[in-house]
Amino acid sequence: MNAAGTLRRARAGLPGLLVLIALAAGLATLAIVAVRGHPPASRAQQAQQIAAGLHCPICKDLSVADSPAPLAQQMRQEIAQKLRAGESADQIRAGFVAAYGDSVLMSPPRQGLAGVAYYLPLLVLAAGLIAAFTVLRRWLRTPRQEPPEADPPQLSKAQRHAVARAVARLREEEPG
Repeated sequence: MNAAGTLRRARAGLPGLLVLIALAAGLATLAIVAVRGHPPASRAQQAQQIAAGLHCPICKDLSVADSPAPLAQQMRQEIAQKLRAGESADQIRAGFVAAYGDSVLMSPPRQGLAGVAYYLPLLVLAAGLIAAFTVLRRWLRTPRQEPPEADPPQLSKAQRHAVARAVARLREEEPG
């Protein structure tokens, strides 16, 4: 009987143990991915990523990667050539910015006046949170003003006498 109870308790703890093992395996996998990072992209993938981050100077709202324009095709070839020559993605982007200006970038740069596009939403959110906190704090601190207790109305001698007669009449009418 004692061995059977031990076996039941071991089986009852088995799902918990399996969950712990699964969590440990998941954490180990995440740690490995975090340490190793993404696998290196091929040159074609790098060229695609760079081209996707650049506006086509001719087409409206299309990236160099998506544009069918001849200029976009030339830009894609130039990106591939520069990658083969050993230039980094940042160097290639900087070359296109030097040639076409900041408007060639699909997303605005994070510095200068264009950086406002990144930081303004955070500032508005912070201001809103501060305002909400301030209003809530004031609301919670403001004591609730209750109306002052009114003194019961003072009855004249005649009014008290009328009330006493009414009560006496009610008592007489009560079935007893």
